[in-house]
Amino acid sequence: MESSLQPCPCQVNPHAKTSTALPTYQDCCQPYHDGFFGEGVDTANSVTADTAERLMRTRYSAFVLVKPEYIVKTTLPAQQKLLDIQAIEQWAKDTSWAGLNIVKHTPKLGKRHAQVEFQAYFQTPEGLQAHHELSAFVKIKDNTAADKKQSERWYFLDPTMAMSVTQKQPCICDSGEKFKRCCGGYI
Repeated sequence: MESSLQPCPCQVNPHAKTSTALPTYQDCCQPYHDGFFGEGVDTANSVTADTAERLMRTRYSAFVLVKPEYIVKTTLPAQQKLLDIQAIEQWAKDTSWAGLNIVKHTPKLGKRHAQVEFQAYFQTPEGLQAHHELSAFVKIKDNTAADKKQSERWYFLDPTMAMSVTQKQPCICDSGEKFKRCCGGYI
């Protein structure tokens, strides 16, 4: 499915009836994936997701196309070192992905948070199944970025990560607020 002329994985919905051509990977998620290289982000050439929904779509496509580095680099930086990249890669390879349905996007929860409710479809021997999730995202400002357009990025807040932070400590997203008043309400 790596061909850039194929429909983008994030646009495939096994339950949607559409008569129009779906956007290709090249025109949809590939520019986002191409901006991430090796250990970091190529901020000079990267395209950043302007909404949490767009980030969610690019992450789904990264799972389908087995791009675990992208999954890690789009997770909250404080959680990245806790992720098992080999396990992410193996799970992505072992899953027979079948499509994505964005149920609801809540673009503004407070100053910097958003939520995306989605269904990720996959095939099993029993037939089509869906993973239904409500995911939280946070927008973080990078004060060191030269280009102010590139100074804010959306990140996924992974609720499965065991965090050793208390409600009164500074937030893991470096917002300057206490954890309980910031990301603590979403993970």
